[in-house]
Amino acid sequence: MKILVNTLRWLVGLLFIFSGLVKVNDPSGLSYKMQEFFDVWSVHWMNPFSMSLAIFMNICEVVAGVGLILGVSKKFYSGFLLLLIIFFTFLTSYVLFSGKITACGCLGDCIPLTPIQTFGKDVILTIMALIIYLKRDLMEPFLPKFTSNGLIVFSLIASFLTQMYVLDKLPFIDCLPYKTGSNILKQMEKPANATDDEFAYVFEYKKDGKKVEYAEANLPENLDSTYEFVARNEKLIKKGNGLKAKIVDFTLKTVSGNDTTQAILHKTGKYILLLAKEFPDHDATFDKRFNNKYLDQLEKENIPVFIVTAEANRAPAFKQKNICILSCDGTVIKTAARVNPTYFVMNGADIIAKYSYSNADKIFSFLK
Repeated sequence: MKILVNTLRWLVGLLFIFSGLVKVNDPSGLSYKMQEFFDVWSVHWMNPFSMSLAIFMNICEVVAGVGLILGVSKKFYSGFLLLLIIFFTFLTSYVLFSGKITACGCLGDCIPLTPIQTFGKDVILTIMALIIYLKRDLMEPFLPKFTSNGLIVFSLIASFLTQMYVLDKLPFIDCLPYKTGSNILKQMEKPANATDDEFAYVFEYKKDGKKVEYAEANLPENLDSTYEFVARNEKLIKKGNGLKAKIVDFTLKTVSGNDTTQAILHKTGKYILLLAKEFPDHDATFDKRFNNKYLDQLEKENIPVFIVTAEANRAPAFKQKNICILSCDGTVIKTAARVNPTYFVMNGADIIAKYSYSNADKIFSFLK
């Protein structure tokens, strides 16, 4: 039993550290997933706290895993980890059985799992964590207590500072389809073997007080006023294989509403897509994030700049002549650009570099 408990302790601890670090790399992803849960549960007032909660939860995962492996304060860390996995199991069961959320984001965007996979994983982990908690006295400390506590404090501080860094500079590892090296047009293509769901319409009527249903192709010819229309229902007749393009809903529109996506992505030569989900209210913040010095230099280099935003109506009047304002869905922008704003250095539909506003000076090395 002692060997089993210590083996489980390492397996569960390492998995929690790995899961936490994946999300530490991109806390915005967990924040957006939390907002999805909050919206479904109609607790919209929680949305402003989603980022703080995401940062806190990521730290908890890493620290719980480190504490469990080191074997210090066995009752606290084994109990804390058990509570975390029970909470995660509740979330994954909700995703699986409610059908209101497509994925829980338990391992971030780098390792996408289906709802049944995440729920099954969490059930197994719950059993393992329960065994560890009940048999915690069989765990032996890995290092002296002082050293263990120092490593735990280090993991906490490092997890926090890393998240602060990536929230300013972009994630270290980009697991999204808009990563450097991707071709947006290719990512918008469906896989060759993709099949869609097939539906048929069923029309529901009342005749002589009784409910009758007809498929769209079998509507009776004598459909007259004696038939009272009730509803038109969509019925799934063949399930598709679920394969779809990695990028959907990426549409760039001019301020007049014209779709210019294909025209821009087929441009020859280098240009900049500056993705900004929203515009800050204060001039000082605006000047920092939309640095006019860089925009002036891009104008001198004769590099076109397209500011892509979900708030085209709030976009300020840029003085540079090479800037064009385009609108795009906010969800698409926050998926593509984890920092507001983010510079995409483009060559046609190819993303050849991505930089946060705080690293925008590096753009010019790509343009020479």
